[in-house]
Amino acid sequence: MQLEFHNNRDFWAGVMLVATGATAVIIARSYNFGTSLRMGPGYFPTVLGSALVLFGLYFVVVGLKRNEKIVGGWPLRPLIVLPLSLVLFGLLIDRAGFVPALLVLIFGSAAAGTEFKLIEVLLLAIGLTAFCVALFIFGLGLPYPLLVGW
Repeated sequence: MQLEFHNNRDFWAGVMLVATGATAVIIARSYNFGTSLRMGPGYFPTVLGSALVLFGLYFVVVGLKRNEKIVGGWPLRPLIVLPLSLVLFGLLIDRAGFVPALLVLIFGSAAAGTEFKLIEVLLLAIGLTAFCVALFIFGLGLPYPLLVGW
């Protein structure tokens, strides 16, 4: 049995998870870890990064066993629109507020897909934005303004 990984879907998904998780763990090393009862700023990224590494290793092994090929190419629209919507969210959250930044992120993420329907995305955006405002702003008390000047 010859191991082929250059066009293996699960193998590369696992490699990306391992790389992302390892990066999070490496960056979080400089933060205080704390304990489970009194979590420090490094606790969550370390635990989540470790979980990503474990899942990634699992996918690498499964990918080498199954050898499922990557079908199709790399569509350009999601590769451009998704990172752009994330960057716009980061820029807008301080300049325009939490609500406009989240709306741009949701609409941008939906626009990256091939089945964009304005009414569905509008309803999803309103619901997700209301949920995120309730959870992050009112529930957790994060210090982001809803709109600039509020």
